[in-house]
Amino acid sequence: MAVENALSSPLGPPASDKDAKALQFIEEMTRNAEIVQEKVLAEILSRNKNVEYLKRFKLDGANDRKTLKSKLPIITYEDLQPEIQRIANGDRSPILSAHPISEFLTSSGTSAGERKLMPTIKEELDRRQLLYSLLMPVMNLYVPGLDKGKGLYFLFVKSETKTQGGLLARPVLTSYYKSDHFKTRPYDPYNVYTSPNEAILCADSFQSMYTQMLCGLLDRHQVLRVGAVFASGLLRAIRFLQLNWAQLADDIELGMLNKRVTDSSIKDCMAKILKPDPELAEFIRFECGKGEWGGIIKRIWPNTKYLDVIVTGAMAQYIPTLDFYSDGLPTACTMYASSECYFGLNLNPMCKPSEVSYTIMPNMAYFEFLPHHPDSTRDSPPKLVDLVDVEVGKEYELVITTYAGLYRYRVGDILRVTGFHNLAPQFHFVRRKNVLLSIDSDKTDEAELQKAVENASELLREFNTSVVEYTSYADTKTIPGHYVIYWELLVKDWSNSPSEKVLNQCCLAMEESLNSVYRQGRVADNSIGPLVIRVVKNGTFEELMDYAISRGASINQYKVPRCVNYTPIMELLDSRVVSSHFSPSLPKWTPERRR
Repeated sequence: MAVENALSSPLGPPASDKDAKALQFIEEMTRNAEIVQEKVLAEILSRNKNVEYLKRFKLDGANDRKTLKSKLPIITYEDLQPEIQRIANGDRSPILSAHPISEFLTSSGTSAGERKLMPTIKEELDRRQLLYSLLMPVMNLYVPGLDKGKGLYFLFVKSETKTQGGLLARPVLTSYYKSDHFKTRPYDPYNVYTSPNEAILCADSFQSMYTQMLCGLLDRHQVLRVGAVFASGLLRAIRFLQLNWAQLADDIELGMLNKRVTDSSIKDCMAKILKPDPELAEFIRFECGKGEWGGIIKRIWPNTKYLDVIVTGAMAQYIPTLDFYSDGLPTACTMYASSECYFGLNLNPMCKPSEVSYTIMPNMAYFEFLPHHPDSTRDSPPKLVDLVDVEVGKEYELVITTYAGLYRYRVGDILRVTGFHNLAPQFHFVRRKNVLLSIDSDKTDEAELQKAVENASELLREFNTSVVEYTSYADTKTIPGHYVIYWELLVKDWSNSPSEKVLNQCCLAMEESLNSVYRQGRVADNSIGPLVIRVVKNGTFEELMDYAISRGASINQYKVPRCVNYTPIMELLDSRVVSSHFSPSLPKWTPERRR
């Protein structure tokens, strides 16, 4: 009966009875989004009515939207930091949640500040697992036969720390991978990984990556999809293959594990898997020894149907490089989640990266949306919009109330409404709400910088060259100050590489792409100096990631910071510069007419 119900759903015919139930659940949740949201809020406020934070605002046991909106303020992490610090220090009283805080989930962190500690409770694992369970039933609608092979996913954990009060603090994915939900998951033919748990759970990033790559090579004909959490993680894996293919081939030929892999659980596991295979070793030496890395994913894993990676937001810059290494395989962005909460999933995962929209699942938390007006200077209190009342085409900042004790919390993500699935809205992730660069009165955010890099990159196309990685900083040591952009380039034909003149023009192209306030500072006010592009050696951004990991960043959640101001990082980048380029002229600017 479930299969028949799902057959009539807009999502399409399911691949199995299990998939039918998952698709039916999605339909029920999205059709009843308004009712589900009311129920979720009532549950959160009722169970937590006696916690210290809520009692402070005198809700008097009320659990409805009207009370929430009239009595609870909209908050940021800084507002909640005193309460979080008390919990971290060992205070076990019900401060934020009636259920005990089981651990803290750490945000990925940026150069702007310390890693945030997000409180969570045990039952949140069930909620996250529920969302995970919906991903493959949706994917099976678009890509048939995924039960006939395996997924090569590069998944990693980070060794956790403990707060002063004894609670674990670790990235959300480490929490999930170390949970029984993951370690003892039931067999599912649609969700078989080449990587053994022992490799995923090894905290040593080299040993983990080496073993996962080795197992991926051993199973190369069974691999139907290749992925990582972020696009940058998959590219790191390809870079690892470029550096270590000879040792991997030796291991495969001899059936012996590299001595650099010392983890006992991995060694025991691989002793059962690794057998001498001279033919496979010779194939790897032949393909990797060419030094031709275009299409390497498709060449090594010929049956790969798609790449499973996040390529939205700042990750969009990786799309050309992924296309190069995969020979244009489609990418699938399957879900939208953060340390604070898991939000929703992509019901059309094989769409173009620029068209990715995530459907918010109304059972995950209580959602509100703050209309985003980037040019607004109004002081009046903002009016938040409920989940089902957002308008297509408009941008909002996401605000959440969670079971784990975040109340009207501003996540900082800016989302654009693209449509609805039943009554549940679908959002395109636009950017994090932040300003990256500022010299004077100018303000450049991540999306604007990304667009400027993309526009400048167009000048490199005729030279078969692309920007692999970039970051920036506002250099205020000079007078006037100026933007510094670090580029790592992928040059596919060194006999036709871009000249100094072309790279200087790239600087100007970036400046032409920046906002009017910036260009006014450059042209009329002389408050901003010429933008500089510093080209760094290949592998520099991998070193930057290694540095971040050595300081506690998670290999899963690490994202290249689009702006840096930490001296050791800037020194590392500057030590790898091979050439510097400046705008050859002023960008175009004319005074704006005011209405």
